[in-house]
Amino acid sequence: MVVITLQRNKCIGCNYCVELASSQFQMSKKDGKTVLLHSKEKKGFFTVKYNDENILDDCKKAAKACPVNIISVKSI
Repeated sequence: MVVITLQRNKCIGCNYCVELASSQFQMSKKDGKTVLLHSKEKKGFFTVKYNDENILDDCKKAAKACPVNIISVKSI
């Protein structure tokens, strides 16, 4: 299982996560920040769990590319 967490309020809208993992992230047309698809928000953290391990590499690349380090990816 892959767990992805995003601190959306700190997003600067660079779009790297969308370029590297477009099946999990997209940019909001409303405010220009990234959206973690299908996530639930709790205290400013948006989290989603996927049973698909195939997304792990792309999500880790997105987390590493993020200039403000607001994406966390774990495999549990």
